[in-house]
Amino acid sequence: MIALSKDWSQESALLYEIYRVNNAINTTFDAYISISQSRFEILALIYNESEISQSDLQRKVTLDKAAVARHLKQLEENKIVTRRKKDGDNRSVFVQLTDSGREMIETSQKEKEQFANELLAEIGEADLDSLRKTLAQLNKNVERMKQRG
Repeated sequence: MIALSKDWSQESALLYEIYRVNNAINTTFDAYISISQSRFEILALIYNESEISQSDLQRKVTLDKAAVARHLKQLEENKIVTRRKKDGDNRSVFVQLTDSGREMIETSQKEKEQFANELLAEIGEADLDSLRKTLAQLNKNVERMKQRG
């Protein structure tokens, strides 16, 4: 852990350590699998839905609307997804994976599982259970803070 100023509380140092580990995991994950986490998230949602409206997809991912649109445009250009307008309603766009896209997400899922196994190697089940509970509580706390504004 980085040595921080005496003015930093243990809680602030812990938050910094969580941030640092998160960044390291994200960077390593992106290098480990064949697509970025953002694209993986988008493709996994489409994969699970078979076909999904672009507006529903935008609501479900942790990215802003413009980022989702950019990703989908590039994925369509690379023949990973197809988009079609709903008959009689040009505002509704539906997205689905191509065979190539389906294969990509299945390969990436296997890479993700291998990454997780390597990342969590040598961490005991009791520690993993404790981590799961802690992360769940952190998520609840964050949601409560978001609701307060």
